[in-house]
Amino acid sequence: MSVLTVTKDNFENEVMKSEKPVLLDFWATWCGPCRMMSPIVDEIAEENPQYLVGKVNVDDEAELAQAFGIMSIPTLIVIKNGKAEGKIIGARPKSEVLALLEG
Repeated sequence: MSVLTVTKDNFENEVMKSEKPVLLDFWATWCGPCRMMSPIVDEIAEENPQYLVGKVNVDDEAELAQAFGIMSIPTLIVIKNGKAEGKIIGARPKSEVLALLEG
């Protein structure tokens, strides 16, 4: 499954109403650790169709970043049934991201 580009326009319908657990990656093009995490997030999306994986560019979607209190990037947030259930800040190994999704 491919990664969804999340914007304020599709956030409510695609993310908050998703039947699947959602992994949101808050990132920016100028962020080195974000660029390190990007292929890991892409792999998780490809290998795990049971999850919806989305990326939020904090420069383009400042409103969404503010709504989630994003202070540092990359920040990964798991949303289940419309509620934020877990968060990781900074570059982390794939196993840690999967554990967050599964937990």
